This record gives sequence, structure tokens and C-alpha cells, in this order.
Amino acid sequence: MTFNLNPYIKLARLDKPTGIWLLLLPCWWGLFLTKPSTIPFTEIFLFSLGAVFLRGAGCTYNDIVDRTYDAQVHRTSSRPLARGTVTVNQAVVFLILQLIAGFFVLMSFPSLTIQLSVSSLLLVGIYPWMKRFTYWPQAFLGLAFNWGALVGWTSLTSTFSLAPIFLYLGGICWTLGYDTIYAHQDIEDDMRIGVKSSAIALKQHTWSFLGLTYALMLIFFVLAGLLQNLSWLYYIGLVVLSFHLAWQVLTLDIYDPEDCMTKFKSNILTGFLALTALICGSF
Repeated sequence: MTFNLNPYIKLARLDKPTGIWLLLLPCWWGLFLTKPSTIPFTEIFLFSLGAVFLRGAGCTYNDIVDRTYDAQVHRTSSRPLARGTVTVNQAVVFLILQLIAGFFVLMSFPSLTIQLSVSSLLLVGIYPWMKRFTYWPQAFLGLAFNWGALVGWTSLTSTFSLAPIFLYLGGICWTLGYDTIYAHQDIEDDMRIGVKSSAIALKQHTWSFLGLTYALMLIFFVLAGLLQNLSWLYYIGLVVLSFHLAWQVLTLDIYDPEDCMTKFKSNILTGFLALTALICGSF
């Protein structure tokens, strides 16, 4: 009897790493917002490992909750639980194993960071249910996915400050934008089966909404930089970032699922541009 690992790779979305980057990058933002005297290689590695486990656990949990919906949506109908290549019980065991692995990574951090990280599980637990009750599940994803900005900050400082909170708020605005783009891929199927999303709420107003959320992201990032006395290089980096965000908005075709996926994936570059700005601004 052989064990087929492939369904579990797909269940954790290891074959689609964009989500790992979008979860990880805010953690790195929080690290470098502290203006560390040396590059925090240990924390960079630990957050990278933790992001793989937490994102995998989140996707597994999401697929358990949404398995009946996923089976009715063209893009998600091939997911392991929707197809039946993995049972619910197997998925639950896999979820627990990923959470245990993430917990062992977490134990390397200060107590405040551990407490913050554990509290984020509440947001992760709530998110998949929100599409049943609100057109703004993207807001709950933003709350969960950008929590790492606070966690990254506390891992080096063991304190709270207004600067990482502004960074966190900027990240939420960013997620509202990119996940609305992502949701446009499934808008017809979602409307048919009764699932809600910001894409359905906004439709042709999506471009204006993206302009607003991305502008707010930049404003919050400016405020975070001012509070941390980051150098002028940080603001040059934000200008470069603004051009990339403008490109997303101005060239997005919400009626083309492939273009929506391309623009969604381009937010890995968004995250790295923000990270580069933070690193440069520390000097």
C-alpha cells in the first residue's frame, strides 16, 4: 500500500505559493519596521517556516468548511476534498499536524509574540464562514493575513507601538484590494450558489475601490514611516510601489479571470517593494 502525498500538497496549496508570500511578507515588514541593527536571519527563517505551516493549515481548514461550495465552483472543483480524494477525517488529521508543527516554530519567539500568534487563530477560524453572511469576507482575510505585521514587530521588541498598527492597517487595505481582484475570478459561480464577496458588491466600481484601498495603504505606510523616523529612501520606495499599484488598477480587466489571477499574483512584487522600502529606510 502506497501513500499518495499529492492530495495533501494540494490541500495545503504548496503547489500555489502565492498565498504563502502574501502571509509571510507582512511578518517581514514588521521585522524591518523596527530598524534592526543587524539583519534578523533567525526570525526571517522562523517566520518563513511558520508561514508555510499556518497558510497550509488555513487552506486545509478553509477547504473543510467550504467543501460543498468548492465542488460547485469551476476553479475549485478539483480541490482534494471537493473531489473526494481526501476524506474530511484525513483533512482534520492533516490540519492538526500542521498546527502542531506551527506551534513548535512559535515556541522560539517571545511570550507576547506567542500570545499574538495564537490569538490570530480566531481570525483564521472566522474567515471561511464570512462569505455566507457578508459581502466583505475580504476584510476578515485582511485582518488575519496581515496580523504578521504586529507579530513581526513584537518578535524583536516585545512591545506594542502605533507604528506597526499603521503598518497593519495598511496591509488590511492592501488585502481588500488584491482579494477583491481574486474574487472576480469566481463571481459568476459565487452568484449562482449564493456565496458573497466584495467583487459581487462592487462589480464595475471595483476600479474606484482599488484606487481607494491602495491609496489608504500608502497613507498608512507613510504614517508608520514617520513614526519610526525612516529615511528618505523609504519614501522613494513607496513612490515606486505606488506606480506598481497604479499599474494594477489601470490595466485590470475584471471580466478576464486570467488577468485577475495575473494581477493577484503581482502582489508578491507589491509586498517585496514595500519590504525593500522598509529595509532601505532603516539606514
